Amino acid sequence: MANTIHVDVVSAEEQIFSGEAEFVALPGEAGELGIYPKHTPLITRIRPGAVRIKVAGQADEEFVFVAGGLLEVQPNAVTVLADTAIRGHDLDEAKASEAKKRAEELMTNKDSTIDYAKAQAELAAAIAQLAAIQKLRAKR
Repeated sequence: MANTIHVDVVSAEEQIFSGEAEFVALPGEAGELGIYPKHTPLITRIRPGAVRIKVAGQADEEFVFVAGGLLEVQPNAVTVLADTAIRGHDLDEAKASEAKKRAEELMTNKDSTIDYAKAQAELAAAIAQLAAIQKLRAKR
């Protein structure tokens, strides 16, 4: 059997993925992280983007979009605690485009009483989701 690490990806709503993987790649706060079995322990925040999981025994990677959260790495386990997580096949480009458009409009409307930081975070998440959709399409 291949050298594997247990991976759990969870959001506030549900468990998105749980299983053995050969590696995990995701957007860390300081850049892209690649995690293999026996990785040094680590806790960090993650940015909105794609989590790629190379499942043991499968040719295709599992793909999950996360809108930020926390990552905990232990030598034999990876836990992604996502603010929001969406399975790759459930991503909706039309919804993401609409969310991006709304956030851009809120940010350009100077008369609005919106929370600028919240609108900026929503824009970043929508842009990351659209990028994740493009990556997923490129892999197919």
